[in-house]
Amino acid sequence: MTAANGSFLTRELQLRIVSAVVMIVVALTATWIGGLTFRLVCVVIAAAVFYEWLQMARADGTTADRQLSFGLMLAVCVVILMIPDGLTSLSIVAALAALSAMAAPALGASRWNAAGLLYAGMAGLSLALLRGTGLEGFKTVVFLFVVVWATDILAYFVGKALRGPKLAPAISPGKTWSGAIGGTFAALILGLAAALVMDTRLSIPATIGLILLLSVISQIGDLFESWLKRRFQVKDSSHIIPGHGGVMDRVDGLVAAGLVLYVVGAILIDPDAPALAFF
Repeated sequence: MTAANGSFLTRELQLRIVSAVVMIVVALTATWIGGLTFRLVCVVIAAAVFYEWLQMARADGTTADRQLSFGLMLAVCVVILMIPDGLTSLSIVAALAALSAMAAPALGASRWNAAGLLYAGMAGLSLALLRGTGLEGFKTVVFLFVVVWATDILAYFVGKALRGPKLAPAISPGKTWSGAIGGTFAALILGLAAALVMDTRLSIPATIGLILLLSVISQIGDLFESWLKRRFQVKDSSHIIPGHGGVMDRVDGLVAAGLVLYVVGAILIDPDAPALAFF
């Protein structure tokens, strides 16, 4: 590697770190404020993810299908803002995605836009449902952030440092088993610490099991987005975030882990207040 290349990589890493710090501050601030502010952030995330999905899948859609999809996405955003209740909100988003899928053949399009509507809708809605309105929701979302961010960041650095066998070379050639294990270990340590500090109601074994589940699920979500980008032959979902690519590139693991955390909370106690299952 030449000095010039080394300098470029250093600047690229610095840009990545600065962008990450800004996103973390914004995410934690919005989470603390909660309420409409947090739901608006969830709407922005959902809308950005859906827009990037449509951009990647542009060869598989038609103008009419896109127009319908944007209209349905607007309805999804309204659901995220209003949240009548947990099960009703999830059912509405699923129904809107099903409507998009049923209309696609008549509009001469594939069902990729419908899949994107479901993916983006669940991305924003699961976070909004987890946050709710109380302190318990704040703790739950912070716990989720810690687990997913620890997994993502440490997987990146451990993988770069240790390299070794590839995790899924056909999907994402850059990911390694060392990175995946390192990220999961970091999530376990930091997630457990965060849960104990915030006084989780779960036992330590249950907390460990939940952290391991979320860490693995977040990595599966990351791999899914890598597969999606390979399917549509793009490097990044967009170039909105300096050093990181698009919104989808940053929330892929969070989407999957957030939905699973919400489902686990809903099963454990109450679909309208899943945060209470943990804190």
